[in-house]
Amino acid sequence: MRATRTQTILPFIVLVMFIVALNSCSSQPSNPDDDELADLPRLQGRFAEQEVESPLVAVEAYVGDDEFYVSYESADGLVYAGGTWSNRIDLAALEAVDSDTYDGPYILPMAYQQRERWESIPDSPITPRLLTSKQWGRYREQLFATVLPRSERTGIAMHFDNDDYFLYYNDLNQFEARLIVDKPADYIISESISFADFMRRALPQLELFLKEEGIKDRIIVFSTGDAGAYSLPFLFVNMDLPIGVFVRYAPQPKKRTADSAGMQAAQSVGHLAQSHLGGMLMRPVSSVFKLFVVASEAAAETVRPAWLITLESQPIPEVADNPAMDLEAWERQLDSITGRPATRGSIQYLIDGEEYFTRLTDVFTTARKSIFIRTYIFDNDGVAERIGRLLRRRADEGIEIKVLLDGLGTITATRTGHESEPDDYVPPESVRRFLEDDSDIEVRQVKNPWLVAGDHVKTTIVDNRIAFTGGMNIGREYRYAWHDMMMEVQGPVVNILNSEFQDAWSHAGMFGDIGYLLHKLKLDPSHDAVIGQPMRVLFTNPGDAEIFRAQREAIRSTQRYIYIQNAYFADDTMLYELARARRRGVDVRVIMPLVGNHGPMNKSNALAANAMLEHGIRVFLYPGMSHVKAAVFDGWACLGSANWDNLSFHTNKELNLATSDRVVVDELLERLFDVDFAKSVEITEPFPERWSDYLMEVLVDYLL
Repeated sequence: MRATRTQTILPFIVLVMFIVALNSCSSQPSNPDDDELADLPRLQGRFAEQEVESPLVAVEAYVGDDEFYVSYESADGLVYAGGTWSNRIDLAALEAVDSDTYDGPYILPMAYQQRERWESIPDSPITPRLLTSKQWGRYREQLFATVLPRSERTGIAMHFDNDDYFLYYNDLNQFEARLIVDKPADYIISESISFADFMRRALPQLELFLKEEGIKDRIIVFSTGDAGAYSLPFLFVNMDLPIGVFVRYAPQPKKRTADSAGMQAAQSVGHLAQSHLGGMLMRPVSSVFKLFVVASEAAAETVRPAWLITLESQPIPEVADNPAMDLEAWERQLDSITGRPATRGSIQYLIDGEEYFTRLTDVFTTARKSIFIRTYIFDNDGVAERIGRLLRRRADEGIEIKVLLDGLGTITATRTGHESEPDDYVPPESVRRFLEDDSDIEVRQVKNPWLVAGDHVKTTIVDNRIAFTGGMNIGREYRYAWHDMMMEVQGPVVNILNSEFQDAWSHAGMFGDIGYLLHKLKLDPSHDAVIGQPMRVLFTNPGDAEIFRAQREAIRSTQRYIYIQNAYFADDTMLYELARARRRGVDVRVIMPLVGNHGPMNKSNALAANAMLEHGIRVFLYPGMSHVKAAVFDGWACLGSANWDNLSFHTNKELNLATSDRVVVDELLERLFDVDFAKSVEITEPFPERWSDYLMEVLVDYLL
């Protein structure tokens, strides 16, 4: 125990404020016989199956070497509960971290609840001092008075555990907190902060509160006043170790009502049949054309020479201090490559799930007319379900909502759950039915003829005023686990993204090719307003590899540096072009994930990394799964949904944004590439190779 680190435990107590605050719109009934608990906010469990219960009030609490114990009053009498903490919290590791680092919050479940008193308690347990809900209420009010903005109809967004919350003062000047998906439509988010940031702000107030209360005990337990299924009614705090642990109350797990695996298999078979039988009837031209494109690309891959071998005899020079390419001339060349001029718009980068999903939810709650979503995956996990419920609510409020899913992508993703999903979560068995049933949401599924032609675009357009595009789907890994990026855009570029959505929406409808043709015959709105910076929308469509051509020519034109971050490298042509650029003295650097999400692609990435390393390209391994798809060539940025593989370059539908605006590109370099190069580890030796890895590479070249 180290007294010098006492203050670092104080922030742990701040965790409680979220729980008590999550009362949403309504306060829950309190025990009329307990004045102390009257008027305290309540939290109803996110997936509660029973009515909210009275708050649990701690009567006794102990901490042993491995277990915690707490007894509490219930409507039926005294309950004795507890659980194990030592298998989840490493005290030695906790004491070794820097005092400014917070590793938490810790949430432990009650492993049992029984009527009989514990048979045995450790001989010398730690006996915390019990603090009341009333005391917590006083501290909460004191704390939030110093943290929340007092501006009218504003609040802050904060992440806690597996949810994001909106914290604000209502019209009666009373503190409220809601899940961010339930944020009032007429309130705005003034700031989005991390939990660590909030704790740093809260420390002085917490110290002051404890002093005013005359609390000198170093080990305490708060009864938080939280109630209901999945509530966090108690907080154990040891102010000498720095550690604070919430105890979670959970009901019995919900039971599945059907065979989920059978339902998923039926959906897959049904989608396969619709993609080929129904697809050929309603989309004969596009289906046959996609088959031609897939077959042609497979044939080309078979006979494509191993161009990298031709460079092995050429020396690899030092990185040259060359002048960068002429961006004005390059933009004129892009006019020729794409056959159209640039448009304009503003870009705001949203890096990682906390930034993106917080902003996306904020925009959804304030939408006034329409929300159009086009995504490769709309998962059936807890994150996607909350987004889906928000969309259902907004549709009920009169907002026009259309959701366009890639059938194969969504069905494949919903067959597997992410490891961080709570064990007791039961997902919807059909995303489409979940969104459509008893709802005004319109859902269409893109068909996948020949199984490899998909719609990999991710765009969301709100009120035809704000659009989001990039690499993130709607699912748990994008919110919590993976490194990824989206862009929020405004200005004339939104018209282009909306027009592309409507094209895809028409093609996925009952009239198929005819519906698509009729929509294409409509005149697009003007895109020539002078708003924002010059930028381009680049596409991959079957038979039109525009993103591939633009980036290949960018590599050939680059004179100074090329930075690329992508999860999948499986295009030999591009590897050859990068190797040639390196031999011109260009500084070529690549960031790829240490461990990807596809086994065969991991093998292909390892071989690609070895090839790049052999040809002088610097390869950096990101610590975890990076799903970012971004590249900068001498000040020209190209980023969006497209991977560096054959599917994204030649077969799938993809959408990237590109710009050479200096301010926009410099921000990308500073916020993404500089940070990720620093986080990543540069490899200097090749990965071990096996003969089977080359077999996997052939498979990936054809199918991924």
